[in-house]
Amino acid sequence: MTSPHPYATRAACRPGRLRRRGFSSVELVFTLPILGIIVLGLFEFSMLFYARSSVVEASRVGARAAALAGVSDQQIEAEIRKVLSPRLQQGLEVNYTPGGRAGDVVVVGVGVPMSVASPDLLWPIGYRLQNRQLYSETRMIKE
Repeated sequence: MTSPHPYATRAACRPGRLRRRGFSSVELVFTLPILGIIVLGLFEFSMLFYARSSVVEASRVGARAAALAGVSDQQIEAEIRKVLSPRLQQGLEVNYTPGGRAGDVVVVGVGVPMSVASPDLLWPIGYRLQNRQLYSETRMIKE
């Protein structure tokens, strides 16, 4: 008994193999942009969460300083700037509501533009950071 040609046998054993030849490329073309958007989103949001934690800490430090007697607005802002990185100090807004005497509530708010905190990586899908702000407000009792 003679065996058939080796290439004919291979094709006869796996008929679906020849028809499925370009599917991996097509699947990669469809999934790679989605994977890229997910990676860019993770990167951008991790930078925003890190910047938000810095803004929250800056408002707490500012409120601690504002709760002390005889502190000026400039001293409070200086304490806030010590906590924030130089990049986050661009466009910094500090809102301060002083308490008149001991026992009053002191409010310190710190705002930083999101576009300063993170690069705008998700603009192709419609998520823009411009005109948005990271804001934190802390209240303490004046000493």
